[in-house]
Amino acid sequence: MKTVTSKDGTTIAYDQTGTGPPLVLVDGALNSRVFGLNGPLAAILADRFTVVTYDRRGRGDSGDTPPYAVQREIEDLAAVIDATGGPAYVYGISSGAGLALEAACAVPAKVAKLALYEPSFVVDDTRPPVPADAVGQVTDLLARGRRGAAVRLFLRQDAQVPAMVVSLMPLMPAWGKLKAVAHTLPYDLTIMDGGQQGRPLPASRWASLTAPTLVIAGGKSPTWLQNAARALARALPGASHQTLPGQTHIVKPKPLAPVLAEFFSAPGNRSARGGTAQ
Repeated sequence: MKTVTSKDGTTIAYDQTGTGPPLVLVDGALNSRVFGLNGPLAAILADRFTVVTYDRRGRGDSGDTPPYAVQREIEDLAAVIDATGGPAYVYGISSGAGLALEAACAVPAKVAKLALYEPSFVVDDTRPPVPADAVGQVTDLLARGRRGAAVRLFLRQDAQVPAMVVSLMPLMPAWGKLKAVAHTLPYDLTIMDGGQQGRPLPASRWASLTAPTLVIAGGKSPTWLQNAARALARALPGASHQTLPGQTHIVKPKPLAPVLAEFFSAPGNRSARGGTAQ
């Protein structure tokens, strides 16, 4: 484990493995660098990239300086990229994809290329919209010490996990780990706020994006996530879209890794550590 200090003084913990151009992986809700989808992905990509996984603020070994703001998380990611020697390739999943996108727009010089897996926008009526007061609902449960209830509410109402699955999750070994980071759920909801109400995405929101971008969706994911990925690719300047057959929102690292490696290694675009790939 290594650490870096973010702009507001918060300590951010990260792991680094492999050799090659730097690639930073950004987790979604309820995940951390040692619990989630990005750890196994990093192990596969480490033969071609210097892969960094990090604990977003409030998770694992990272600090959590209040008050929360999306800008603070952008600064955290920027600090991690700087620690690699930057600029870096960046991959984000779910709400982590939303964060990675905001960072690529806010600090464009630090993000060489951007890959996004199923950012959890809601762009049509293929599912109910996330309630406008979702942040308040989860925050209220947390304030009353009801961490498990906050996780269940997020999974059922916001992530649309089937009710039967949610009801069984407290019996699973991972339940304690989910509750341990429940206090960061308002952070993920804040990152996605304004993009989950079933309305078309405003292209102007990301007009400043300069990084070549790939938006990926799983071929077996719910319709709302697939539609959101297509809509986002259309809204982003020069972005491309790809469907990963047989995959869901819980994407497996083995089929995903080659797609990311090909995109980040493709010639003709800005490369990590500056310059242009030839």
